[in-house]
Amino acid sequence: MTINGGYVMRAWYDILGPDLGLDGQKREDETGLRQSQALVEALIAKERTRGVPASRIVLAGFSQGCAMTFMTGLRHAERLAGLLGMSGYLPLLALTAGERSTANADVPIFQAHGTADPVIPIERAIASRDALIALGHPVEWRAYPMPHSVCAPEIADINRWLLKVLA
Repeated sequence: MTINGGYVMRAWYDILGPDLGLDGQKREDETGLRQSQALVEALIAKERTRGVPASRIVLAGFSQGCAMTFMTGLRHAERLAGLLGMSGYLPLLALTAGERSTANADVPIFQAHGTADPVIPIERAIASRDALIALGHPVEWRAYPMPHSVCAPEIADINRWLLKVLA
């Protein structure tokens, strides 16, 4: 992980450093994001071969998993049941509008974030939420008084949302 001095750790993709480089340009590991998107697509395909309809699949993730949920789910060619993102953000925002699938143009999205998150500032999550809404996606947004974690009220809200989208 570049941001951690090259320390080897589990991750969906590399975090190159702060969101913006000294030149003001976005710094995202597009290659790593695309490779992980392919992995998530393979998981969806495996479930499809097992007989699970795409309309019964909810992609969900925390932190980088949230980023992969949004990245893959918005681009997936078949309608999914929903996208659940916790304590994360929408990566490759500038490319999303041109790459997203019409099949998931109105897929239900639940997005939650901690107000005291020191890892991914809530401002980045809010910007992602606003970008999703600007693209026409229905987003159910929740903020909780917590750091980069999950809390019991969030789990209750997720349960309610899942029961609704999988009804």
